[in-house]
Parts: sequence; C-alpha cells; structure tokens
Amino acid sequence: MSSPATGQRIAAIDTLRGLAMALMLIDHVREYFYLHQQVGDPMNLDSTSPALFFTRLASHFCAPVFVFLTGLGAWCHGQKFVTQSSDGRRQTSIYLAKRGLFLILLELTLINLAWSFPALPKMIYLQVIWAIGLSMLALSLLLWLPRGGQLATAAVIIAGHHLLDGIHFTSDQLAFPIWAILHDRSIIELDWLAAGLKARTSYPVLPWIGVILLGHAIAPLYGRSIDAGQRQQRVMWMGVGMLAVFALLRALNVYGDHPRPPSADFGGELMSWLNVSKYPPSLLFLLLTLGLGLIVLAQLEKYPPRRMLLDLGRVPMFFYILHLYVLRGLYLLLSAAFGSTQGARYGFNSVWQIWLLAALLLPTLYPLCRRFADFKRQRAGGWTSYF
Repeated sequence: MSSPATGQRIAAIDTLRGLAMALMLIDHVREYFYLHQQVGDPMNLDSTSPALFFTRLASHFCAPVFVFLTGLGAWCHGQKFVTQSSDGRRQTSIYLAKRGLFLILLELTLINLAWSFPALPKMIYLQVIWAIGLSMLALSLLLWLPRGGQLATAAVIIAGHHLLDGIHFTSDQLAFPIWAILHDRSIIELDWLAAGLKARTSYPVLPWIGVILLGHAIAPLYGRSIDAGQRQQRVMWMGVGMLAVFALLRALNVYGDHPRPPSADFGGELMSWLNVSKYPPSLLFLLLTLGLGLIVLAQLEKYPPRRMLLDLGRVPMFFYILHLYVLRGLYLLLSAAFGSTQGARYGFNSVWQIWLLAALLLPTLYPLCRRFADFKRQRAGGWTSYF
C-alpha cells in the first residue's frame, strides 16, 4: 500500500486517472469510427441502441474523475511548497496558473489540430483540456479560501448551476462569449481573428470549476497524518452518499437534470435513469460519476496498482496527445484504403468493433507511455511535469 507522503503521488490516484484515460480511448475510437450514428446529450433512447448507450455511458466517468483528481493532485503537489516555504500557498497558486495557461494553449493548438489534421481547423473546439485549464486558473484563486469555504463554494456551484439555465445572451451582446464559456454551450464567431473561424464551447466551464474545487477541498484526507483505513472509509462513504442523493433526486424527477421519461421495460427504465447530461455536467451527472469514482478510488488503495493503468495515470497529457494523433492517422489510413463505408465517412458496422480497436490500441500505445513515465520519473520537475 502506498504511503501518502508529502509531495508524493499516491498510486491509487494515478491508477484511477489511468483507468479514466483507458475509458476515454474507447470513446474517442467511437468518435472516429462510429460518428455516422450521432449520440446526443442526453442520449435519444429511441434511436440509441443499448450497446451504444452503455459504450457512451462508460466514457461519462472520464472527465469528472479526471477534473476531480486534478484538484486533489494539486493539493498533494502543493504540500511540497508548503513544507519548503512560508509562502507555499502562493507558489501553489502560481503553479496552477502556469499549468492552466499551458493546457489552454495546448487545446488551441496541438489538440485542435489533431482532430482536423492535416488541414487547419475552421472550428476551434473548446473541450475538456480547455475546461481543465480554465478550472486550474480558477483554482489558483479559490485555493485561498478556507477549506470549509472551498467545500461550500464547490457544493453551491455543482448543485446550484441549474438555477442559471434560464439565462441566455444573444451573439450581439457583450456578455455572450463569457456566458458561452461559463455556462451556455454555444458557437462564438471569431471573424476578427480569421474569416470564417468559429469556436465551439463544448465544455461550459462553471460546473467543472466546482468539481476541481471539490477535489482540492477533500484532498487533505490524503495528507501524511491521516490513517489509510480511515481515509478509505471516509472516501467510500462520500461516494455512497453521492449515489444515494443521485437515486433520491432521480426518483423525485424534479431537479438536477432533464426530466426522466418512464419506460415500459426494465432495460429502458435503467437507461432512462442513467441518461444524464454532460454538456454542461448536470448535478445528477456529477453525483453518479463522482460517486462511483470515489468508491473505486477507495478500493484501489487496498490493492497493488496495475502497472499499465499506473503508468498511464502518470503521463496523462502525453497519452492524450499521442492517442489523438494515432487515431487520426489510423482513420485517414483506413479511409484511404477502404473509402466511405458509412455515408460520407469510413466507419464500423457494429459497436463491438469500437471496443476491439480500443483493446488493441491500448497495449500498442502503452510501451511509449511507460518509457515516458520512466523518463519523467528520472527527471522530476522541468518541462516533463506538464505531461
């Protein structure tokens, strides 16, 4: 079992992050090779097969778990500054701001290019890395709140952002781009940068700020003085509590997500309960995904880590960029070899092919990730810490 030493990553955290990355790979395979069958948000249960529904549902855990662990990891990393300097919180704030800006830059350049390569993107998609970058910038300020204030602020944002759903701005109003970035998924015209250029705020960032702040607020449970058994029990019960609140709110069907339509059969009813909204992440979406994530996190600490997931979790940005370019290259290669098989696109015929390709790609990409993880470990700090 890993000992939660100051400034040291705990294996369970990296392993859970690695698991999130593996699930993300499955969803991005779907994005490339099954895009001919669009999946909405929430999903349309009349046109989405159970196999596709649960494939998409599996990926719902990636972003919230990753953002939550980013906040938790930021606290753990910041303890190094706190023990070494009297202004450790200020150094942690600077650390988060620098990495947040770096992630935003990555989203606007290498990551957007990966989706459109070899052409330059005409639509800039502001997705999860963008949201994490902005959330890091917000956390660099919010970490100055006392722990109770962080918990309260996170709870208000996560549970209360639905109260803002009725607020909208038109594209000619000054508040439109800011509100589109924070809460209202929209398209922002960027003609002032380049003719015809647009940006899609795929991940409205306000709820994600609540998630990263929540991770930071409960992170002291991973301090050196906390007994491992006590920590695991408390993290487990937090996860169970979130799932209980999810079940209660879903049964009441009055707040926290779109209304749940009834279904005549068990399978349809189950999918109706689990069909939660990601853009922006609803209260029910976050209760479900973070609740299960916390339970898994508590259990992972009890067992030796899986080396593959551990290494993936230690180099998340390296894996993220690598897998995007590999998927893009593979899609272009298969499109050139076989042409359009699903309308205007190349695509798979069955959902199981998504899982098969992901299962083949993960061990193929892993050796490079392991080498980089070893390289990163040998050269702690510096540019490798950004990946």
